Amino acid sequence: MLSNGQENKKVTETDHTLSRLASIGQIAAGIAHEVRNPLTSVKGFLQLLQKEFSHKYIDFASSELDQAISTLQDLLQVSKPDLEDESYVAINLCSELESLLYLFQDQIYRVRIVKNFHNSDDTIYGKRNQLKKAFFNLLKNAFEAIPNEGIIAIEHYRMGDFVYVIISDTGVGVPKDKIQLLGTPFFTTKDDGTGMGLTQVFSTIYQHGGSIDVQSTEGIGTTFTIRFPTEITEKIGVIDLDLQYVSGHSFKEFFLLNQDRFNELFALETKDTIQLIEESKYKLDARAIFDKKAKLLVEDRQHELIILAKEVGKNAAKNDVPLVIKLELSQAFRKLYWNFLHNYYRHVELDMEGFFQLGIKTNFILDHYIFHYFSSYIEYKDELLRTHRETIDDLSVPIIPLSNSMAVLPIVGTLDTYRAKKVQERTLNQISSLKIQRIIIDLSGVAFMDTAVVGHLFRIVEGIGLLGCKAVITGIRPEIANTMIELGIPFTEKVETKATLQQALEEYH
Repeated sequence: MLSNGQENKKVTETDHTLSRLASIGQIAAGIAHEVRNPLTSVKGFLQLLQKEFSHKYIDFASSELDQAISTLQDLLQVSKPDLEDESYVAINLCSELESLLYLFQDQIYRVRIVKNFHNSDDTIYGKRNQLKKAFFNLLKNAFEAIPNEGIIAIEHYRMGDFVYVIISDTGVGVPKDKIQLLGTPFFTTKDDGTGMGLTQVFSTIYQHGGSIDVQSTEGIGTTFTIRFPTEITEKIGVIDLDLQYVSGHSFKEFFLLNQDRFNELFALETKDTIQLIEESKYKLDARAIFDKKAKLLVEDRQHELIILAKEVGKNAAKNDVPLVIKLELSQAFRKLYWNFLHNYYRHVELDMEGFFQLGIKTNFILDHYIFHYFSSYIEYKDELLRTHRETIDDLSVPIIPLSNSMAVLPIVGTLDTYRAKKVQERTLNQISSLKIQRIIIDLSGVAFMDTAVVGHLFRIVEGIGLLGCKAVITGIRPEIANTMIELGIPFTEKVETKATLQQALEEYH
């Protein structure tokens, strides 16, 4: 625990950091605004030139300008005060961190995640989208700081009136004299970085009354300790929205009258999730999809909703969109839709039985949509896996014709029971269709072959003989020969053996 003197010193350091970042941010924002305007003009003239002339230098200049304008836009976003009408809600940081980690599944093979979550039911109050983006930037930096293999440790616990989140990595670290510069616009230790990510992190944490402490050692790693207050700033529940209402209108008419407001609020609620989609490889027009979903739901067109769910599920699977993203968007949609129902029935009397009937029907339709989305998604992924497996099976039995009557089958890697069956099916089919009279099976590249497979392989040889084809086996390793002896597998006139593939090719050439 910190003493009063240490606590006061910590508060003073935080105030100094805030003051420094605010001053730098104001200067940077002014410069960014003044520079962005002429760059935008230059970009416009380059686009006009591209319509009249085609030259790689113009394309290159246009691309670099896009990058510069994007960087300036990022700077303006993190430097100016947040004016977005995003409400404070209860946030479970453990749940948010779990969902964000799904976005880094392609890194799990080299970076091990160690989670140590205590007090996981505790919540803080803040702007969910801003905080999610901040933690996404922190995790992204942690993964990028580890060049090869390493560990990222994430700890969550409550102490007193504060919730702590500690993110540590075993990456390259930050020089001691540079730590104080973290969070400053344009300061970065990465070759291709802009520094905007950590600027957004520091800005967001401080806006939420939190604090950040950074400890780092070059060659060992970096630890970010983030502290949030837990005081309640706003009640959770339905929100009274400023929506238009006409007496006597049905809910469908009410919704259509306020549909632009629905789309606006949905875009705001899902802003950072959609931005994550747009910044990644995923192709998903979430706004258009949920706009159509809302219309079908309001008009009670359940069959068309199912068709939409299947279509969107298949498309999401094709583009490798993580299921967690769909769940987050669906949760935001359900929450907003119920708020619209609440704001309509403030004006229209509804008894308790009618309320429960409405709730059951609405949730059933929304759950049915998610069910068919998931079913379509998983069905496409399963079909893709089957296709990939069939392709791999074909590639794992590469029969190479040498002439009209002779071919080579080089077997490389591990030969298990499943693969042995595929060798049997493909080899016998190819011998029959190509009219092969002699096939050389080379085993010199087999890394491992268990006892059951050795027996199976020589039964395949017997089958080859039944088709009138002569089998020649080359590259039998001592351990395979020893297994054959132990199993009592006899040689017959249907099979020949040669020491090497080269020896067999020379003899049968």
